[in-house]
Amino acid sequence: MRHPVVESLQQLRERHKKPLNPNVQVQNSMSKLDRFALSITNKVGSMGFFLIILTWTVCWLGWNTLAPKEMTFDPFPAFVLWLFISNMIQIFLMPLIMIGQNLQSQHAEIRAESDFLINTKAEQEIETILMHLENQNQLILQLMDKIERAEGKTKDQP
Repeated sequence: MRHPVVESLQQLRERHKKPLNPNVQVQNSMSKLDRFALSITNKVGSMGFFLIILTWTVCWLGWNTLAPKEMTFDPFPAFVLWLFISNMIQIFLMPLIMIGQNLQSQHAEIRAESDFLINTKAEQEIETILMHLENQNQLILQLMDKIERAEGKTKDQP
């Protein structure tokens, strides 16, 4: 009886190239401007940046609302200078944040592709292992059948 040809794990590994680290791939493909945009996105999206803006706003508005009139520099209720500075911060940061988010999205796509390739390889390896186990199970059953037949023949003979 011919045994089915089952691909070995070594053959399977040779057929698949080793997956690359997506973090290294992304890091190597980024320009200095990309790194800058990504660092801005990471810093602006932090609690620390929020607390800085909150503190700056509370101090600015508090000083110009509660300080004596002769010491204020952006009088209540207009706060024109505060609005101007706040809008300029938003206008400059918005495109940088969008660029950083695009870069993060590209990184996520590369990671997802890498995960898919690794999962596909793992699925093929598992299938190969299961085929080997099934083949071994068949061989064991054949051996047991031969042993039982041989024992049956020896009992029949005096």
